[in-house]
Amino acid sequence: MSQINAESPHTMNTYGRLPVAMSHGKGVRVWDVNGKCYLDALAGIAVNTLGHGHPKLVPALQEQVAKMIHCCNYYHIPDQEKLAAKLAELSGMTNVFFCSTGLEANEAAIKLARKFGHLKGISNPQIVVYEKAFHGRSIATLSATGNEKIQKGFEPLLGGFIRVPVNNIDALKSATHNNPDVAAVFFETIQGEGGINPMSTQYLREVRELCDQKDWLLMIDEVQCGMGRTGKWFAHQWAGIKPDVMPLAKGLGSGVPIGAVVAGPKAAHIFEPGNHGTTFGGNPLAMRAGVETIRIIEEDSLLQNAEILGNHFKEELTKELQDLRGVKEIRGFGLMIGIELEFPCSVIMGRALEAGLLLSVTADTVIRLVPPLIMNTAEANEVISILVPIIKSFLIEKESELKASEQEAFLQKASV
Repeated sequence: MSQINAESPHTMNTYGRLPVAMSHGKGVRVWDVNGKCYLDALAGIAVNTLGHGHPKLVPALQEQVAKMIHCCNYYHIPDQEKLAAKLAELSGMTNVFFCSTGLEANEAAIKLARKFGHLKGISNPQIVVYEKAFHGRSIATLSATGNEKIQKGFEPLLGGFIRVPVNNIDALKSATHNNPDVAAVFFETIQGEGGINPMSTQYLREVRELCDQKDWLLMIDEVQCGMGRTGKWFAHQWAGIKPDVMPLAKGLGSGVPIGAVVAGPKAAHIFEPGNHGTTFGGNPLAMRAGVETIRIIEEDSLLQNAEILGNHFKEELTKELQDLRGVKEIRGFGLMIGIELEFPCSVIMGRALEAGLLLSVTADTVIRLVPPLIMNTAEANEVISILVPIIKSFLIEKESELKASEQEAFLQKASV
């Protein structure tokens, strides 16, 4: 593996970095500073929708940089209106607030839910959130997140959240029974950091119905699973429903930092001037990136590609891995795929890197594949040809360790 120097003493020690520094990319491949090439099945964690150096995106961004990068929100920004109109069209919703990250989008959603509750006369609004959820690392979004490991050390967490398991409508009804303070239900259509856990189509429809009955906001976090990744513009569209609030980010700008909160009629006019804002949100460069990303996805039929290629990935991975002891499940939609093993497998990330493949391991035991939407079948087969032997080798090691452990336990018992 190409080596680089250790972490700079001047940057905070916040990331467990691998020993490589990337230099540049083209399509679905990137090169490190030493010239080694890697196949990118991570896309900057579902961010680089169009891969690297896309020939339609780069000239547009170059043009925009030369014209204007930033303009504050004291003034109208034409591409804000253009991108907002397009997102409203694609979602069937009505209004958009722009920010710079998924965390900010989720924070805004939490504020919307709280103000919605207050407008209804609720002094202590409650938001239903989920086990294994991930919504960000600010104090509010961290509190909504369902991961004690990353919450540890940042207590006291923010109150006002009710936590329930995924895909269990009875648990949701039980947790909120006779509670007049509930204002919203908030979840990811497919949990990303939680291990690629999809909400079922039936559950999505049941929650939509319950929110309508109870006059709650349905808030669906599409930060990681949105923007075409599953073969629909937004993953909840597979269930034929619409949320009231939808945070977006990651793939919306193909690498340029951007976030958005899309709202339907029930939530679109909760915020008023002075209630919320951001310095960088909606800047001309980010807006141009969003407009061009959507245009290129449409022109190049990338929604269809994500669906077709995702099915191919799952079929081939299932064929290769389903009968192996230690493989629990292969799941996901489109180009958001998780391979869950029975063992913690973070070492696979480093082994794949050595073999020239970028991916990640999330929730300790789930190999995550979220490649650029431009990937083709030959490149997908290349990912599989690199990854499958790594998984098989890892599982053989674990099998050997288990046998050795069982033999040692037997010998110790026999000697007693």
